[in-house]
Amino acid sequence: MNNNIITLGHGSGCALTRRLIDSVFRSRFQMPTLDDSAALRGRAVISTDAHVIKPLFFPGGDIGKLSISGTVNDIAVCGAVPEFITAALIIEEGFPIADLERIADSMQKEATKAGVKIIAGDTKVVERGQADGLYIVTTGVGYLPEGVETGSHLVCKGDSILVNGTIGDHAVAIINAREEMELEPAPESDCASLQNLTAALIATGHVRFMRDATRGGVVTVLNELSEDAKLGIIIDEEKLPVTSTTKAVCGLLGLDPLYLANEGKLVAVVNGNTKPVVNAMRQTDTGRNSVVIGRVTDEVQGVYLRTSIGSLRRLFMPESDPLPRIC
Repeated sequence: MNNNIITLGHGSGCALTRRLIDSVFRSRFQMPTLDDSAALRGRAVISTDAHVIKPLFFPGGDIGKLSISGTVNDIAVCGAVPEFITAALIIEEGFPIADLERIADSMQKEATKAGVKIIAGDTKVVERGQADGLYIVTTGVGYLPEGVETGSHLVCKGDSILVNGTIGDHAVAIINAREEMELEPAPESDCASLQNLTAALIATGHVRFMRDATRGGVVTVLNELSEDAKLGIIIDEEKLPVTSTTKAVCGLLGLDPLYLANEGKLVAVVNGNTKPVVNAMRQTDTGRNSVVIGRVTDEVQGVYLRTSIGSLRRLFMPESDPLPRIC
């Protein structure tokens, strides 16, 4: 691999992305942690995201819905309440106005559902063949309520790891749409805003850490958590929620659902009795299938899968996502 140029893998959200951020951006920009940002800005939280998904329309959503829900989720998993969004659209010459209207409607519908307001934006048009239709960049602003604190630094030995439903659904939906596999019924993306779910988690008083499992999937979140918390993680293969369709597609293509992107799933780490936490999650639309999948431990270093026969298999962070332009 040529280390002097950008590759598609650098946009995957996995190990290559993390190294790029550390070596190029973090060393040059002022990029505070959530706690620093909260202290400097009266507990304000801000996040920005770019959306280059291909195709623009897919079962379960489109680039408009994704741009809003993805930014809402980036704010919400910090324990914050999302309030405002700005949006910049880079449009290719010749793009159908009817499709643009459909995407704008989708953005507003998701914003209304999430309880946020789109307050500012910008549009730029580039020549044909220069933007693959449409790219959207969104920035979200929210606030961290008094007394709320989450983060990897709070995670302790014995904590439990939860997910709010089946994993890999978004990636499989995009694979089917992009490669025209014509699966019937067509698998749908789990694209959704999670602010009600994160609020329910915060209200239990047991949550230590939350992260949406987008590019790189659940494994990438867990590896970053293990590295930052300096603790091991063991998840149980038999407890992982995966649909039969996702299992079939992964078996056909040699993929692992743990490494596939989601757009409506989070990983949460909680302390104490998990039963009331799971019950609270299941009362929300996006948390009905929430389950405990593992625990934090000092017995191992890194992330491991306890297989169905009881052995432990190391789950390394991927260098890049197997499917580029997934979000």
